[in-house]
Amino acid sequence: MVAAGAAAGAVAAPAVVSAQTPVVIKMQTSWPASDIWMDFAREYVDRVQKMSGGRLKVDLLPAGAVVGAFQVLDAVNDGVIDAAHTVPVYWYGKHKAASLFGTGPVWGGSAATMLAWFHVGGGKELYAELTQEILKLNVYGFYGFPMPAQPFGWFKRPVEKAADVRGLKYRTVGLAADLLQQMGMSVAQLPGGEIVPAMERGVIDAFEFNNPSSDLRFGAQDVAKNYMLSSYHQASESFEFLFNKDFFDDLDDDLKAILEYGVEAASTSNYASALDNYSSDLRKLQDGGVNVLRTPQDVLDAQLAAWDKIIPTLEQDDYMRRVMESQRQFVERVVFYELMNAPDYALAYEHYFPGKLKL
Repeated sequence: MVAAGAAAGAVAAPAVVSAQTPVVIKMQTSWPASDIWMDFAREYVDRVQKMSGGRLKVDLLPAGAVVGAFQVLDAVNDGVIDAAHTVPVYWYGKHKAASLFGTGPVWGGSAATMLAWFHVGGGKELYAELTQEILKLNVYGFYGFPMPAQPFGWFKRPVEKAADVRGLKYRTVGLAADLLQQMGMSVAQLPGGEIVPAMERGVIDAFEFNNPSSDLRFGAQDVAKNYMLSSYHQASESFEFLFNKDFFDDLDDDLKAILEYGVEAASTSNYASALDNYSSDLRKLQDGGVNVLRTPQDVLDAQLAAWDKIIPTLEQDDYMRRVMESQRQFVERVVFYELMNAPDYALAYEHYFPGKLKL
């Protein structure tokens, strides 16, 4: 009877649940609060918080909440914020090689190809060498979301040939600035939130940011009506998820894994969201009177010729030479397979939706 009573008492005893205070991560993005990339950052935050069972809580902030859009790397390095959602080209001023991890020379691979290079082709190790050994930065960086190639951008008059862009004051960032200066443009490197005001004041004549959704949200269609799709200036970019090294190293191993591999989960989600929103918003732009055009072949040829002139100067830096050689070796093998294996999707699209494409 005593044993039975003890057993019954054991069953009836209330369970003790240990409460654990979540680790709060202060993460700032490089995007305005209204930009679609803030939505993409939230997809990462949602996944991280759910996978951690509430042990991680991310305080997600827009550009300017703590530091400017281009200052997030320094803020993470200094521990002012714990993490950032950005792109490497925004710290191109520290070392031009930053642009090789997004918006570098286009060897023939897409953003998906170059993200694969980062993960399995040696890019991750070269990135660590740049950030931690060459620049002595106290950060880790993870990469996700292979972005659709960026449009050439917004122009007051359609661009029909390469000569049309000479003398234009144009907004872009990173090595794309070097590229378009080589083509005769005058380049201003501005954060996304400053683009339309600069266009309204005449500081720039034309610009690109990244995609139809961002462009629609910040009012690109109010300051220009010709939207040129397709370009080699920024054809293979991905998001950079930065973490302060001391902060990250102090976490439990499973939380480190959630932060790192949560990037891969968000990458898939971001890509699906991008295809859905970018295509829908491009149609809204067209319906609103924007002239959507494909960049002429003459301009694309001139862009590749400009890259050909820039690459030898970049290769004078031994580190940049090694990064580009690693990329070329990966692309030569992988893109041969990709292109030889891919059917002609344009042919199939034209078959089912005749007359829409103007390639």
